[in-house]
Amino acid sequence: MKPFLPFLTVGLIFLGACGLEKPPASLKFPDEKKEVAAPAPAPTAPVAPAAPTKAEVPTDPKLAAGKTVYDTNCAACHEAGMMGAPKPGDKAAWAPRIAQGMDVMTKNSLQGFTGKVGMMPAKGGNVNLTSEEITNAVAFIVSKSK
Repeated sequence: MKPFLPFLTVGLIFLGACGLEKPPASLKFPDEKKEVAAPAPAPTAPVAPAAPTKAEVPTDPKLAAGKTVYDTNCAACHEAGMMGAPKPGDKAAWAPRIAQGMDVMTKNSLQGFTGKVGMMPAKGGNVNLTSEEITNAVAFIVSKSK
């Protein structure tokens, strides 16, 4: 029996780490909302859809391409301020970076950077991005932050 004691101990530790918790009685998701029948609104004149603002759709093709790259690769960290990432539009956070110049910001975005406040992984953690895509994304973020 003694030779099996280590296996029994490891097995119990493993089961304890896996968590043999009692599952919840029902699953409720916070995004679910019960639909309530609302009274029909009074008839009104048709309203034209809102036109996108200049900030939403850049007219410069490079900035538009940079917005696409930003939305799919950069926004997760920069919008949340993860790892010290400055949020677009935060002039105080971006001023010292903009003062260094576009070449330095692009180089730091391509190669990665660790500073006093935070860090930037190389190519934002997506090695499949090209140098041109990173350059366009940096230009887009800077244009929102000036």
